Amino acid sequence: IQLEARYLDVLSDGSDPQVSCYITAPLCILQQLKCQIINNMSSLIVSDYEELVSNVITVECSDREKKIPFPICIAIPFTAHYRGNNRDIMVKVCDVNLQSSYLNPNSLEGMRGSYKGSCAAVKVYKLGIFSVVSCLKKESFTVTKKGLTLKSSVDSRISLNYPPGVFSSPVLIQLKIQPVDPSLVAYLKTQQDASYSVLSTSPLMHVQHPSAHPFQKPVTVFLPCSPHPDKKNLGSEIEQKRTPSATTNRITPSYFNWTKSTSIRRSGKNTCESLKLLGFRSRDSGWFALDDVVVRTVQNGLISFELREHLERLIVFHLSSAVDNSHLVTFVKSLEEAMLSTTACLVLSHQKDNPHRVAISVAPSKDMHQVLKNLRAEGCGGPPEPSQHFQVREGEQLLLRFTGNIFASSNGKDYGKDYKLIFHLQRKPRLKLQIKEVDEFGNYSCPHYKGTIVVYKIPKEKIIPNLDQSLILYENHELPICKLPLRLPKHKKLINRPRSTKRLSTDPLEALWDSLLHWLAEELSEEQDQAESLSASLPLRRSTVQLIRLKSPDDLVEQIHELLCFWKNSLPTSTDKPRLLARHLRKIGRSDLAEALKFKWENKVFTEPQQWFDMAAE
Repeated sequence: IQLEARYLDVLSDGSDPQVSCYITAPLCILQQLKCQIINNMSSLIVSDYEELVSNVITVECSDREKKIPFPICIAIPFTAHYRGNNRDIMVKVCDVNLQSSYLNPNSLEGMRGSYKGSCAAVKVYKLGIFSVVSCLKKESFTVTKKGLTLKSSVDSRISLNYPPGVFSSPVLIQLKIQPVDPSLVAYLKTQQDASYSVLSTSPLMHVQHPSAHPFQKPVTVFLPCSPHPDKKNLGSEIEQKRTPSATTNRITPSYFNWTKSTSIRRSGKNTCESLKLLGFRSRDSGWFALDDVVVRTVQNGLISFELREHLERLIVFHLSSAVDNSHLVTFVKSLEEAMLSTTACLVLSHQKDNPHRVAISVAPSKDMHQVLKNLRAEGCGGPPEPSQHFQVREGEQLLLRFTGNIFASSNGKDYGKDYKLIFHLQRKPRLKLQIKEVDEFGNYSCPHYKGTIVVYKIPKEKIIPNLDQSLILYENHELPICKLPLRLPKHKKLINRPRSTKRLSTDPLEALWDSLLHWLAEELSEEQDQAESLSASLPLRRSTVQLIRLKSPDDLVEQIHELLCFWKNSLPTSTDKPRLLARHLRKIGRSDLAEALKFKWENKVFTEPQQWFDMAAE
């Protein structure tokens, strides 16, 4: 009898248990199986052009002598934010040596108990490491002696014509298509002056032929390649089912600003225009130009050429003038790297009711507005701002090293360690930590403790495969990709003195000032815009304003009062403070408060009924 069991596991961040998978098998087998979430291994799981959309899990049998009646069914929950008709959802299976294979899910939807989300269900014949990935759609064809014309399901304009006799025996051909965003091409042209003549490109085609079967006849390839970059091309057509942010996540904000403000050269009837084919073979050390292949325009936006040899990858450039092959090779390498990378940034947010608890997130720059909105909804916020932008690839690790007078802990006990985040475009990873000062007497001249999070990117070749790893020990030899400033408000030290020795202010001006500033803070707190205008008008450091907000995140009156007190105490004794403050109030459009302040100051009017001398005599 086949039964379905749900397996739970707790993540390392201490969050609530998650469903790792559902397994359908005989009861005696289900009782022996053990499932564990090992997301710290995700860097070693994903390959180029893949995006992780689930937890990484390992399924083992506690009794190694137990004979399992394969196949058994495993269903893994996943969340794919972006989908397109050029990508497939696949289950990736790895063994202990990380040798991988792919399984096509039997189903992707359907309820399993109380879970209503997507699940990738597959039948497996061995146990190991499982994950769900979004990868380029792989199309397989068998070419016989009679030949075959292959038409891609991704785009019907892409086709390969194998004539009769091209192979002496049946051969399996595998095809994958990667669209090229024209905005990405436009941006890269600004970085490489020698490649300005690149008008547009075809899609990047991945073709897998068996090397033991050379071409006996040339193979004709048809590809779309619009002569003008602003015309609709493959990148916009095959991604039409994908969320708009999916195609722009890999583009920095400057891409769009540049392409809008710069006039792209139109090719028109320029006789110097040309089409150039570039191919990739790993045995030939990568990319090279094929000068002996003539690329022809079949019709507007469609080109063709004949191949006489195997190429693992190929792409066609539409050029406005002749370009040296070395420049084109450099350009296509940069283009391929850019397609595999995402412009991202880090953001650190404090828990509003406890600034010692922080959340650190890494997300695409284009999604940062939504990330900040979600953090505010969860009760997090405050400085600092998101980090500077940096390029990161799927599965790359970011090492977070705490320096200065602040260090961190994941469990509230072990402070002083380094921490890591693994970037996955569709997973939005987050790290929750507790922070505190290293030396409570440090940063003596500042109203807050200061530290810095220095972020390094760990190359994949430096990562040691280890199923039990919790943190990669990495001695950085490169510059950090970004830094995040870190601040904590200092503790208020309460000194209990005998009642007879309590220090009481007997200065009537100080008592009057305190009364007036409280009154002014209450008046300004009625409209938050005016409070922000005043903080911008007063000559205070931005870090001081941020610290005051962090100390009293939910009390606007207290924020304004402390802001005004800090401003007053920073001025020389000889300064005419009432007159200067009235000038700032008029500057933000509150002349009424300026006049009221003048009247109260000149007439020594207290906003509280108790006079200063009554307070002193207490």
